Amino acid sequence: MKQIFVSFCIVATLVSCKNETKSTTEATSQVETESVTETPEFSVADVTITPISHATMVLELYDKVIYVDPVGGAAAFEGQPEPDLILITDIHGDHYDLETLKNVNTADTKIIVPQAVAEKMPEFMQAQVALMSNGSNQDVFDFNVAAIPMYNLREEALKFHEKGRGNGYVITINGGKIYISGDTEDIPEMRNLKGIDMAFVCMNLPYTMTVESAADAVLDFQPKYVYPYHYRGTEGLSDVAKFKSLVEAGSDSIQVTQLDWYPDKG
Repeated sequence: MKQIFVSFCIVATLVSCKNETKSTTEATSQVETESVTETPEFSVADVTITPISHATMVLELYDKVIYVDPVGGAAAFEGQPEPDLILITDIHGDHYDLETLKNVNTADTKIIVPQAVAEKMPEFMQAQVALMSNGSNQDVFDFNVAAIPMYNLREEALKFHEKGRGNGYVITINGGKIYISGDTEDIPEMRNLKGIDMAFVCMNLPYTMTVESAADAVLDFQPKYVYPYHYRGTEGLSDVAKFKSLVEAGSDSIQVTQLDWYPDKG
């Protein structure tokens, strides 16, 4: 009788442990499922784009705010939310302006720059600065930032942007990718991009590239949405309407969206 009682206790203990393990597994599975559900899938509709002027913009990605190449002084950003992150592409005055940076920067803002820009920044900002060189990437907040080369190809334009000095950027968030070209021509590194959802592509002579070259590159890397920007050159504004028609003639899967980068039309 004693043996029967002991056996019963062992069986009861095993059943209890099995049920407890099952409950724990189910609870863990439920937590994992809830975590996956909490991460939203990337949507262009979740990105707010505010063109400031030329190469300068404000991007609002979910709960984070990014300033790209902030220039124009404090007045240019009046009414804009404070930046969590600032991306600077190059040393030229239409990309890096110290006075504007002093006005829009906060103590909590992170600033990503290439080495050439960092060398021009004051010491008191250095603690906020993260250096990135072509080909590198790093996680910032809930997204990843990759530094993409930007440079000239035409012989007569090589003096403007040498390879390795400046950065274009690809921001990856919730599975979506946003490409910011910076000052570049239709380089292989642009043409070989994959899975880009949104692309901001420059086109102005003599500093970057023609609308034809820009359109040809876009047709190669096939972003879902493309936004012409940085299109004022020495001869005025580039023909972005022609760019749009070239892209749409070559692909029915790319949407070209024209934003107002030059409110003064100059």
